[in-house]
Amino acid sequence: MSTEPKADQIKFLKDKIEDVRIAMLVTVNQNHEIHARPMGTAKVDDEGNIWFFTNEYSSKVDEVSHENKVVVTYSNPSNNTYLSIKGTASLVDDKEKMKELWNPIIKAFFPDGIDDPKLTLLKVDTQEAEYWDSNSSKMVVGFQMLKAIVTGGRYDQGDHGKIQL
Repeated sequence: MSTEPKADQIKFLKDKIEDVRIAMLVTVNQNHEIHARPMGTAKVDDEGNIWFFTNEYSSKVDEVSHENKVVVTYSNPSNNTYLSIKGTASLVDDKEKMKELWNPIIKAFFPDGIDDPKLTLLKVDTQEAEYWDSNSSKMVVGFQMLKAIVTGGRYDQGDHGKIQL
């Protein structure tokens, strides 16, 4: 995948993320402990940046203020697609960008909407993505594993690669 044009790599990444939407955002706290939590993806932009809405006073904001290197993972077991994305996180307090990315579901977390004083954006500038993609259902994967066991062959796990952005 890494030999394809950057725009194609970003489209591939966006398509895979849009299939899942919920990520695990992994940060490191001041004690060098790893912390992960689920986050709803607001958008993957045309440069490959990943956007999230968050609470300005949350632990993740404190963590990325001290160590802005993060990992974002996506998992779609129903079609055996997995992503691990390395990037640099930053906070963006931009009402116009918030309006652009707003989704009514976000109101469940921020009842005051765009005007909620705790609301801010977390932007992950994607640097590298690694993916595993078999594009097969669980039944097909199970059959292929069984076939490999019975025949003594090796299970074909599908596509695996890295994207440098």
